[in-house]
Amino acid sequence: MTSSIDKRRILDARAASLVLPQGFVFGAATAAYQIEGAPMADGKGESIWDRFCEVPGVIIDGTSGDVACDSYHRWKDDIAVLKALGLGAYRFSFAWTRLLPEGRGTANPNGVAFYDRLIDDLLAAGIEPYATLYHWDLPQALQDEGGWYNRATADALADYAGLAARSFGDRVKKWTTLNEPWTFCWSGHASGEDAPGLRDGTRGGVTASHHALLGHGKAVPIIRAEVPDASVGIVFDLNVAEPASADPRDIAAARRFDGAQNRWFLDAVFKGSYPKDMLDLYGDLLPAIHADDNAVIAAPVDYLGVNIYRRSVIAEGTELAPLNYRRVQPEGLYSAVGYEIWSRCMYDVLRYVNDNYAPKEIYISENGVATRPETVGADGHVWDELRAAYYVEHLEQVAKAADEGVPVRGYFAWTLMDNFEWAYGYTTPFGITHVDYQTQKRTVKYSGEIYAAIARQEAAIKPRSMAIGG
Repeated sequence: MTSSIDKRRILDARAASLVLPQGFVFGAATAAYQIEGAPMADGKGESIWDRFCEVPGVIIDGTSGDVACDSYHRWKDDIAVLKALGLGAYRFSFAWTRLLPEGRGTANPNGVAFYDRLIDDLLAAGIEPYATLYHWDLPQALQDEGGWYNRATADALADYAGLAARSFGDRVKKWTTLNEPWTFCWSGHASGEDAPGLRDGTRGGVTASHHALLGHGKAVPIIRAEVPDASVGIVFDLNVAEPASADPRDIAAARRFDGAQNRWFLDAVFKGSYPKDMLDLYGDLLPAIHADDNAVIAAPVDYLGVNIYRRSVIAEGTELAPLNYRRVQPEGLYSAVGYEIWSRCMYDVLRYVNDNYAPKEIYISENGVATRPETVGADGHVWDELRAAYYVEHLEQVAKAADEGVPVRGYFAWTLMDNFEWAYGYTTPFGITHVDYQTQKRTVKYSGEIYAAIARQEAAIKPRSMAIGG
């Protein structure tokens, strides 16, 4: 039987042997609501996640992001972790209501000053900021006006993009408009699992999706006007849909699911129209789509961000009529949030995107695995071997796609540190850094050390304790 030490030695060697293209970007990702805390500090307004977390029963452990990693006060600790890992990029999001408390209007100078400090310190540390405008935390004031059901929210996003670009565009050159519209539109408006907690089925999901994409399309030229040398993109959560069997009904269900999660968004941005089969399927569930909406949404982008965590094995079912699908869980290894650990999904999604849409550049903007809560051992380490192996296996698939000419330019681990994981609260950490929520001490895990070794593209690492803050 192979010992734990031998397994780690083997994994270290695999990590050391991984080679990505010259100039490949290695980074880590976070989101404002999940790490910042300080929900009402210094003039910040209320977001839909602030409101949603007050509803009994919606967060599995009854928690919220009110404190989280306290990054509003401890951003220097976060940068110290990035430096300790040797990462060259940090993907973070602005909290919309920290900059515009009511979602529009006059900027909050304290919010601008906070992100000024963060960006300046990142650059001083040699870490490039990759900024996301919208990572799910819509201002509650806009939700009160209809949120993503209201076409005017697209204009509010565009105005917010202009403010952010004017404020930070002299230093921030990598811009993302939206993070995962499939999830925040459908989980927030169709099934009610996420904020704002609406359960309006397919009509809700597709209506929110159209207005969110419209906001993206309106924001892109505004960012370009303010930051002529900007690289602007959008991040989609994608996964290749596989039919559960050769039964034509399962094949048709997988095609519908692919249309909803993947093609609806990719076709709109890269082909300038929604897929006809999905328009026909949704029928009278569609929102009003104006004559020039497709052209607005298809504003040229510089890159596509792909968030990938699993494949989807789909059978005919009854979920979200008329999509009428059922997710099948093949026998295998699963994460703490029930995602199949299947590293081939990385290669498959990169080929799918490249072969069907040919974006100029692709970034893996999120990838990672959830476990149950971990503790720092007596030796000062968190030996999260499953997560460490996950990163090696998935980055091997990235390297394979890159070798075949797929223009994948970077990879961002989800996530830099354990944090508030939405409806799962603090029960399913994804971090490559452990956070002690009592002291806020950050301790890099074994997975972080493995990831750092890959990012350095050098010989296998020696285990060491990296603890920051507290």
